[in-house]
Amino acid sequence: MIESLDIGAIFIVLVVLVISITLHEAMHAYTSHWLGDDTAEQEGRITINPIKHIDPFATILLPMITLVLFHIPLLAAKPVPFNPNRVRFEEFGAALVGIIGPLTNLFLAVLGAGIINIFKGSLGVDMLEVLGIFVIINVGLFIFNMVPIPPLDGSRLLYAFAPEPVQRFMASLEQIGIFIVFGLVLVVPAFGELLVRLNREVVNFLI
Repeated sequence: MIESLDIGAIFIVLVVLVISITLHEAMHAYTSHWLGDDTAEQEGRITINPIKHIDPFATILLPMITLVLFHIPLLAAKPVPFNPNRVRFEEFGAALVGIIGPLTNLFLAVLGAGIINIFKGSLGVDMLEVLGIFVIINVGLFIFNMVPIPPLDGSRLLYAFAPEPVQRFMASLEQIGIFIVFGLVLVVPAFGELLVRLNREVVNFLI
């Protein structure tokens, strides 16, 4: 949990969010290209330029709201376009494109936690705070994006194993699913609290 909401902490949160979502989305784009689909490349998404990956509502407004409500920012970036019919390994290739973003955030969280655990005694209080926020946000990005509701990344993993009727139902949610997720987060307290609890448990395990 990010207890302090002063200007300094908010600035750190914003910087970490920009770095983390940029790497998350760039890995989506790179992986889809590596698997044979050049859609993301044609739209200029294989880049670490954060402007290409930011959605005004999902990336900026939503995390500010949830930071105030839950003391943890929940967010999504602008989805990287890709054609699941053009990637190798069919549905499993599409699943890999989907989960590589959250796995990138999990890797960053583990990396940050490793630095804290190894060098805790020699790091200053300010650096420990920055690294702690870095871990919390990347764990949050991993957990939130693995929710299996389209168009979040976790839905791609479910697609790979779900029967065709379930796949058709999930496809019908692609355009409205993000509003369902935001509605659950903002209107159903138990859903947001579940995500926060999962975040806390993973962070406590890592650090």
